[in-house]
Amino acid sequence: MKPLLIGTLAVIGLLSCACSTPPTAAQPVRTITITLRPSVSHSPMPAPTPATSSPVAAACQTPNLTGSVGTPQGLAGGFVVAIVFKNLKTTPCTLRGYPGVTQAAGNPVKSIGQPATANPATPRTLVTVPPGGFASADLKIANAANYLAATCRAVKATWLLVTPPNQRTPLHIAFGSTACQGTAKLMSVTSVVQGSAG
Repeated sequence: MKPLLIGTLAVIGLLSCACSTPPTAAQPVRTITITLRPSVSHSPMPAPTPATSSPVAAACQTPNLTGSVGTPQGLAGGFVVAIVFKNLKTTPCTLRGYPGVTQAAGNPVKSIGQPATANPATPRTLVTVPPGGFASADLKIANAANYLAATCRAVKATWLLVTPPNQRTPLHIAFGSTACQGTAKLMSVTSVVQGSAG
């Protein structure tokens, strides 16, 4: 009887233990989705390089220039001659626009007649004259005989007084020509260009 009693008590104990343990409720399962995006590498933009511009040379001053004339070329009603500027400095300088030109004679030298008018045949541009380099403009002089005596009394000129663009002091260039005392305008001059053309 004792073995049977012990077995029965063991079964009752197991049942009571099983009944005393509350059933485990099923827990809901949460799903977390993680999306991995590929990393994009951005190369840093290079800093903009500041624009570098060459410094503009200073204007050519009259004391730093010499003036000369080329060989006159005949044309209908007169002739044309190149006025040539040479840079005497060891650094570049610039010329822009029309030189002032008058015919002259005497001692001391004095202007005769009307100054040259601007001839727009060449555009007004900034010309850089290197050390020892040249720039030039074309001067046209009409025949004084083409004008009425009331506006032109023909006289001999021995000089050209040439004022470089944007300067006030003229260069004295020896050059023989016929000038007009009066209101007639014999001369016209182009804007300065690079080189010693003409």
